[in-house]
Amino acid sequence: MKYSVIPLVACGLLLGCATARPGATPAAAARQAITQVLHTQTAAWNRGDVAGFMQGYWQNDSLVFIGKSGLTYGWQRTLDNYRRSYPSAEAMGQLNFSALRIQPLSPDAAHVTGRWHLTRPSQGDLQGHFLLVFRRINGQWVVVADHSS
Repeated sequence: MKYSVIPLVACGLLLGCATARPGATPAAAARQAITQVLHTQTAAWNRGDVAGFMQGYWQNDSLVFIGKSGLTYGWQRTLDNYRRSYPSAEAMGQLNFSALRIQPLSPDAAHVTGRWHLTRPSQGDLQGHFLLVFRRINGQWVVVADHSS
């Protein structure tokens, strides 16, 4: 599949809702907010909520997703592909992210690398790696590019 970045519930559905600790550096605050987005996504995925999972992505036609089928542009097309690939909670399985490395690039950009794993007892597990590009847009951290293997 794609994605274990998943990570995240709270604050509605996601995005940069985490409040930074007083005195936290901008990089630490960005890491905390991005981690919250991933946790919210993971929680949505694990309850079978693809649309909720997609709230962590930029809702724009310029969103790019790169996976085994090549390039997909746009939030709606990415959502449609997820729904086709994972038509049920059973097909979705349980998502887990590991080996996360969140690297702020600027006050409004960061990239995240890691490993995703889907536990799917009846259909077989899936796993891979990912690189996510996050941007803070209108005060919220969202995935603007996803390359998942």
